[in-house]
Amino acid sequence: MAQPKSEPPISLREMLSDVEELVVCESFSADHVALARSADVVGALGARLLGAAPETVVSDGVPHLRWAFGTPRVLLVGHHDTVWPAGTLATHPWSVTDGIARGPGVLDMKAGLVQMFHALASLPSLDGVCVLVNGDEEVGSPTSRALIEETARGCAAAFVLEASADGTGALKTARKGTSRYEVVVHGRAAHAGLEPEKGVNAAVEAAHQVLELAELASRESELGTSTVTPTLLSAGSTRNTVPAQAVVSVDVRAPTRAAQDRIDVLMRGLTARTPGARLSLRGGPRRPPMEPASSADLFALAAALTAASGRPPLRGLPVGGASDGNYTAAVGCPTLDGLGAVGTGAHASTEHVLTCEIIPRTRLLAALVTRTLHP
Repeated sequence: MAQPKSEPPISLREMLSDVEELVVCESFSADHVALARSADVVGALGARLLGAAPETVVSDGVPHLRWAFGTPRVLLVGHHDTVWPAGTLATHPWSVTDGIARGPGVLDMKAGLVQMFHALASLPSLDGVCVLVNGDEEVGSPTSRALIEETARGCAAAFVLEASADGTGALKTARKGTSRYEVVVHGRAAHAGLEPEKGVNAAVEAAHQVLELAELASRESELGTSTVTPTLLSAGSTRNTVPAQAVVSVDVRAPTRAAQDRIDVLMRGLTARTPGARLSLRGGPRRPPMEPASSADLFALAAALTAASGRPPLRGLPVGGASDGNYTAAVGCPTLDGLGAVGTGAHASTEHVLTCEIIPRTRLLAALVTRTLHP
């Protein structure tokens, strides 16, 4: 691929113009037409700043973008999909007021994409750099996971452009792994008024399971900070029928692979309490944990670069949420996350970015890529 030409530093005004262009192109994960438009816009921005068009990989209708310069040694990871359905701009329009940029997806993670492209555009050479921007991160990266893992294998580092950890610029040095389950309770229907005793109430059994699940992680000390959280609950078919089936959805977060595997064993060992009821289980582990060791050396480098620049000390935090950094770390690629925009309110109506942090974060990323490529 062609190398980018040397360009003068990009102003905050120009960077905000690029962020606006991405934000006003809505890109809800479930809307493939919107994702295609978004991929075109992101691809054009990257082509302008990097001097090369991306490879577009479409999987099950979802577009992913990849740029590769020489033999990849440093991988930069981002996503262009958001959690916001089409039409959100009508109620949450793009705006910049008093140093705060707002709009659907501005923090998660369209400002981060702009920072990434401008950081790379500031480098004299991109030899050894690979950029991967996928279109389904918000739903667990089902069509891009293999692409992410394939690209990360053999790289010396992966830098993930998700937002900072706490709104003040902390990097994400560990992420819990995620598992998703559905506990299906099978009972027996009966008329709730005439002969309820002939039924097996799946809703009652589901209540037993919810209490069991709520206590599951706390009973075993080796599970550490793991969480097992019942979320969605459904049961029954009509108001006057003993429920024949109930479903309990369960969200699991685990800090280590061992804890994630142990919880999987415990989930598969659940047993029914109600006579005549039986259980079946759907789902299992999804994203593996990003453990602290995967980020330790890269965070130390980032902290040193931050100190040398005269900026306040950099902090690193473990977080419960998952990202594509979980996948890069799991295949053995050292990974540092949270290098994107600084702000708060991801997935919420309060989503915003602090514009004063955009250029410093861009410079930090450029320095990290340079030092990793040229130790």
